[in-house]
Amino acid sequence: MSITKDEARQLLHESALRVTSPRLAVLRVLAEAQDPLSHTEVLQRLGETDWDPATIYRNLVKLRDAGLAPVVSRADGINRYALAQAHDDGHQHPHFVCEDCGRVTCLPAELTASMAMQGPWAASIQKAMVQLRGECPDCLRRLSEAPR
Repeated sequence: MSITKDEARQLLHESALRVTSPRLAVLRVLAEAQDPLSHTEVLQRLGETDWDPATIYRNLVKLRDAGLAPVVSRADGINRYALAQAHDDGHQHPHFVCEDCGRVTCLPAELTASMAMQGPWAASIQKAMVQLRGECPDCLRRLSEAPR
């Protein structure tokens, strides 16, 4: 999913945040990402800019604090951010961490549907940061095709 600059500006206004070029850029990078991104991955996707890494980090923290970019994964002690959407689950769903390539991926809804529950644990489970670890499909395929 991507968002326009005007949509990013609107999100910032609704969250009572100043509209700045770095903030707009970070929001747009997060919106285009299919998976949660670390600070380093955001920097890589931004490419060559005049902003230093600390500026981008401070903007990620501001967006996190405003609820626009929650930390949805802390795999290996690295915060990974995703753009929160009004119509989604607040990005509160399980993620898969590949032990081989390090990629953190959102698990498909059909795999996690059975985790929907009711009762005294429901809210705790929904807010829990669930991360499965193993080898992603790409790495498994690569390993199976490798000559032995």
